[in-house]
Amino acid sequence: MKQRITSDNSSLFSIENNYEQPTLCRATIIVSKSLVNTFFEETAVALKSNIQAYGFQKGEVPVEYIVKQYKINITEHLKEFFFKFGIVNFLFQEMRAQKLLVAGDPRLVDIFLEHDHDARFVFELSVFPTIPLNEWKYFPFKAPNRKNYKDLDRQVESFVQEEQKNLEKHIISDNGISVGDWVNFNVSIVDNAHMFLDERFVQNFWLKLGNEDVEGHLRSLFLGKTKGEDFVVHNKGLQDYFSDQLRACYNFRVKIVEVVPHAYFCFDQFKDHFRVKTNKDMHKKLIEVFSYRNDVSQRLAMVEDAFKLLLSRHRFFAPNHLVLRQQKIILGAIQSNPDYNVYRKQKDFNFWIQQLAEKQVKETLLIDQLIYRENIVVSNEDMINYLNLDKRPRMKEFIYFSLPDSKHYGQEMPLATHELSRVCAREKAINYVIHYLTKK
Repeated sequence: MKQRITSDNSSLFSIENNYEQPTLCRATIIVSKSLVNTFFEETAVALKSNIQAYGFQKGEVPVEYIVKQYKINITEHLKEFFFKFGIVNFLFQEMRAQKLLVAGDPRLVDIFLEHDHDARFVFELSVFPTIPLNEWKYFPFKAPNRKNYKDLDRQVESFVQEEQKNLEKHIISDNGISVGDWVNFNVSIVDNAHMFLDERFVQNFWLKLGNEDVEGHLRSLFLGKTKGEDFVVHNKGLQDYFSDQLRACYNFRVKIVEVVPHAYFCFDQFKDHFRVKTNKDMHKKLIEVFSYRNDVSQRLAMVEDAFKLLLSRHRFFAPNHLVLRQQKIILGAIQSNPDYNVYRKQKDFNFWIQQLAEKQVKETLLIDQLIYRENIVVSNEDMINYLNLDKRPRMKEFIYFSLPDSKHYGQEMPLATHELSRVCAREKAINYVIHYLTKK
């Protein structure tokens, strides 16, 4: 069964869904011929200064000649460029718009791209059958209690006071965007006259500014700047991220949309994230990551108990291939632990890894279904509130669904906004569940 759905940017992208099996979908994202041709020519223009050809001065080689002679190179470059620049964002956006319950991540299986033709990016999606949800808001739930040590209250008060001082320092000595900040930005490609190649082809990304030497190009793009700044730049960091296959140099137009400063933890964003109104309620919520029992925080125990309750009332099998994939992810994380060899020698080690993987797969499938059922929508403010928790090691305990991996070979790279939004929606959904289950 084929289903063709065209986005609002109908002349740029569209998507076809081909359901080959009940649990397998092929999603084909189509990039318009006009956009393909525009970028073939712009890439040729960007290559002019680096190409020497017999009979032409350097920098004066005709664009038509470059398109013809370097067609294969430009084609391979544009496959990677389109994929990273727009396809990933669009795919995750459409998965959400069509409410596809996708098990695991999409898999790119084929690309067709030629000059003067529509381009096609083909993905395989493992589609999970709809999970009928019961009236879960009325399930009986007993939240785990905090430990009643007065020292926990003092720790929370100390944390709040420290972060308030950090805020005061930041207000006095704010020098713009700094290392550790999360930056949300729009990016597009413009010509040498700084005119949009296509004003609809604007993409949105998040980037965490790292402090490694290799991150210098991307860091320099934002360091010291402020929210709202709009500028055109040649930037090797952006160029290499989108595609490093050619020595092309695009004109990137960048607009800084939001900044999440690392310098201080924002308690207003924290309150908004957890729907708390007063400082007393905020104190109570903060206690959840300071109160531990058997090395498990009250917050983590609460989320685990909520999922345990939901899964006990909604029985389904996790796809085996997805469980195996999750096992590899878990093992990869454990192997970096200094105690890995001790764990590995434990009786039933592989059994418990398999059990954990199955649990995590089921939790993700169930929460994704609940997102669609409850029409949970993620705003830019939700993502800011989510990233606020990423600032401090203790506050990260509030994050159950981890951020997508933003590092490539240890270097921070831009994250497609709709990919981040997918994880943020899961976090918002589990908070939504706990809000109702603990409602008096």
